[in-house]
Amino acid sequence: MSWLGESAIFLAAAVLAVLLAKRLGLGSVLGYLLAGMLIGPWGFSLISDVDSILHFAELGVVFLLFIIGLELQPARLWSLRKAVIGLGGAQVLITALAISAASYFVGGQSFQTAFVIGAGLSLSSTALAIQTLAEKRQMTTRHGRAAFSLLLFQDLAAIPIIALVPLLALTGEGATWAGVSVSLAKIVAVIAVVVLGGHFLLRHVFRIVAATGIREAFTAAALLTVIGTALLVDQVGLSMGLGAFLAGVLLADSEYRHELEAGIEPFKGLLLGLFFIAVGMSVNLGITMDEPGKVMLMVISLVTFKFAVIYPLGRISGLGRSSAGNFAVLTSQGGEFAFVIFAAAGGTGLLDTVAVDELVLAVTLSMVVTPLLFLGSDAVFRWRQKTREPETYELPDNDAPQVIIAGFGRFGQIIGRILQAKRVRFTALETSTHQVDFVRRYGDKVYYGDASRLNLLRAAGADKAEVFVLAVDDPEHSLHIAEIVRQHFPHMKIFARARNRTHAYALMDLGVTRIRRETFLSSVELGREVLTGLGLPEFEAETAAQKFRDFDERRLAEHYGQPHTEEELGQMAREWADELEEMFARDEEEMKI
Repeated sequence: MSWLGESAIFLAAAVLAVLLAKRLGLGSVLGYLLAGMLIGPWGFSLISDVDSILHFAELGVVFLLFIIGLELQPARLWSLRKAVIGLGGAQVLITALAISAASYFVGGQSFQTAFVIGAGLSLSSTALAIQTLAEKRQMTTRHGRAAFSLLLFQDLAAIPIIALVPLLALTGEGATWAGVSVSLAKIVAVIAVVVLGGHFLLRHVFRIVAATGIREAFTAAALLTVIGTALLVDQVGLSMGLGAFLAGVLLADSEYRHELEAGIEPFKGLLLGLFFIAVGMSVNLGITMDEPGKVMLMVISLVTFKFAVIYPLGRISGLGRSSAGNFAVLTSQGGEFAFVIFAAAGGTGLLDTVAVDELVLAVTLSMVVTPLLFLGSDAVFRWRQKTREPETYELPDNDAPQVIIAGFGRFGQIIGRILQAKRVRFTALETSTHQVDFVRRYGDKVYYGDASRLNLLRAAGADKAEVFVLAVDDPEHSLHIAEIVRQHFPHMKIFARARNRTHAYALMDLGVTRIRRETFLSSVELGREVLTGLGLPEFEAETAAQKFRDFDERRLAEHYGQPHTEEELGQMAREWADELEEMFARDEEEMKI
């Protein structure tokens, strides 16, 4: 079958399975896994070349790790340090040691193999848990916060675990200390090149590419960064994901972070979906047919043991019984990183093919049963919530912006400084690389990116922000952004800058009502000062300025919706001037009386 035919099969299976899984409340990850099982060798055998597809689809995990790295800003990690390090560290350590000990003493595995099994099974599915919480709208509950902290630590722990797999293979039979030392030296050298090169070069490279104004070139540079660092670390036997993760961390505080995330996100989503489909295809359902008792025992043992570890940790961290139960059920399965770890271990000879198939099958089935267990746990949780154990909700993320400012020139900067003075969190987006460099030199928080891109707005936190400040200079671009924000983020209040009356009317057509014409108020204020400079009393000058402001704003509202050609606008301007002059003349006569 041609690659085009296989692509059609992948897409059809993904769409149908994901729609069915979502309809049943099971989540898209399970839909991808089920789709892979159906079209793979143990299903309808529509596609048989699983290994090559799985190898290509690993790029989805690479992109996922890059985006995780982008999210790991030092300030965010510091605010979650107790929950992440304490709760997550305890869970991974206890689970990994216990399963490793069982594999070593009971299963008769070597130390290296036992460690890989224990470490791989200690991790949970970030994609499955986070998606389930988001679909149930429980991200802000206490068990949602606890799950996020635990999964964040696991994502961090997965990196060194993946990196250790080839090193453990080197320390096996036949390895020499000289060989191990040379390999370690290569690994340290490559990591140093990635870290130092990324720190000193990446930001300058992206600045040069962004200055071209060609969006496709920036996306290509982002993909090259991820794939290039991944290939570099792969040359010394480390996981490709490690290089991508390091690149992401190095760019986490960069002004290009949101633009990078927006550019990578579509590729990550598609390839991650393909990865789960390939994992589903690789599941050896024949083992279930031949040894159903053994498979069920592995799944039950894994889920039960992880629940037994995580539940008391949740209680110790301050969760109630129902909340701790939901937390434990939600994270009691195996995770997607286990697939990567076990595949790497199989490739280095630490695990044989049968062991890899059994472990992958156990992890996959544990992911399948988790949504079902969570439905039951959530039902109990809701019942207890009605009786005696109400659940409390946390405040929004500390790093989530309350305001997004599109355009950070002179107009946007003034607004930003006012917000900063009142400690209001905001994210500013600016398309001029020169302006971004200039502003960040003085400590302001501004990111490179075009606010008319929907995926960039989502990456910048538009889903959680309350206010959108439209301070873009170009009227056409401003209207395009306003249209996108009104359509996709209707909850946000839009405060807009308008260049002139025509621009203001166009914004009003889009439903934007909080509009300030950029030179209007400053011109009126200067006019007031001119009057006082001519000797008029302060009160009289202020009254004249206020009357003009009220008159012009009233006329702006009255004539909204009427056709306005340049000729008509000129005629109206003459009429307004006459009317305004008559109004001031009447006021002058009244003052004489």
